[in-house]
Amino acid sequence: MLPSPRMFTGLLASILTLSLATAPVDADNRKFTYSYETTTMAPGHREHEHWVTWKTDKDTDGSFDRFDIRHEVEWGITENFQLAVYVSDWRYEDGKSVKNDGATWQNVAVEAIYALSDPTADDLGTALYGEVKLGDEKFVLEGKILLQKNVGPWVFAYNGTVEAEWEGTHYEEDKGEFANTLGVSYQVNPSLAVGVELLHENEYEDWNTWGDDVLYAGPVVSSAQDGWWFAITPLIQVTDVESAANYETRLIFGIDF
Repeated sequence: MLPSPRMFTGLLASILTLSLATAPVDADNRKFTYSYETTTMAPGHREHEHWVTWKTDKDTDGSFDRFDIRHEVEWGITENFQLAVYVSDWRYEDGKSVKNDGATWQNVAVEAIYALSDPTADDLGTALYGEVKLGDEKFVLEGKILLQKNVGPWVFAYNGTVEAEWEGTHYEEDKGEFANTLGVSYQVNPSLAVGVELLHENEYEDWNTWGDDVLYAGPVVSSAQDGWWFAITPLIQVTDVESAANYETRLIFGIDF
């Protein structure tokens, strides 16, 4: 049985209480789950991240559920350059609108981030993001422009994304996807940050037909502890696109090694 909204609210309250009660530590963590920040990992630093994204409940299919699972290893290469490998991406789907219920392997991926300016020392933090995904009859190229500004305990982050995807035996099915994310976070103490995130998405089928604009919004909580951290964002669709999931939640858990 899927967790009810009341159960999920209780879980978030428990996480928030635990984070507030934890002694402040110095840790490198993400403030958001959908918005990347412009700062990169220190040279020689390594981190293992686990991602879970849950999408559920469509107007056209109340039984719809999808879990996207990613396993990522990140390295700090230089002061401004960070490299990551997504060891494996998996997906589990079920619901009356799903053609093939169950778990399927999706792809492996390589990601790179190059920081151009600092969000605190400079007027605006900027960075470039690139990702390549390769799977069974799937090839994806993704690029992002990352913007960030830190003002005292506040962090403001924006990502603009363009993605090109080819699928099929001969990669004959192609489409584009455009996305925008906006995150605002407030550092309550060295261990805890809270804020909000917005996610906007639109697909461009065959690069000639626009789909519906889908907009999500919700709170984000991140907590950094000694050698590990997590961030979680539960989103709700604020548009009225029947074919899109009404609820989406992402949890990222990171461990230093």
